[in-house]
Amino acid sequence: MTEDDIRTQVAPHQHKLGGTIHALHQLMRAYGYIHPEHLPVVADVFNISVAEVRGIVSFYEDFKTHPPAATTIRICQAEACQAVGSRELTKELETAYQTKLGRRGNDIELEAVYCLGLCATGPAVQVNDRLIAKASVEKLQVPG
Repeated sequence: MTEDDIRTQVAPHQHKLGGTIHALHQLMRAYGYIHPEHLPVVADVFNISVAEVRGIVSFYEDFKTHPPAATTIRICQAEACQAVGSRELTKELETAYQTKLGRRGNDIELEAVYCLGLCATGPAVQVNDRLIAKASVEKLQVPG
């Protein structure tokens, strides 16, 4: 990834309302995470400091600063899903994949999320881009 590649991803968002966030989302789509080399380029394009860009990246949970795991499992921790077993499911997944929520195991990362829009059919889980209602360890079909 060269500086020109990064600028090509970022520049179309320069004059948009909320352009910095749109640009960072574009970098996430293109590279899978926000690399430290991205920060000065974004800062330059938007005429803000690197510290401001770093602050945005660290504030929003969806911006990752490390390469993604092969599989990311996001488990809803909101009240509706808790009422139907998401905390128990979280413990089962931690055991099954030998990692903890918010950590990365053998190329599987478990993340908390606070709504996936499946409140009536919880517990809800997202495996990479696939949403799963009434989730269970067996239903996830994740290699481990």
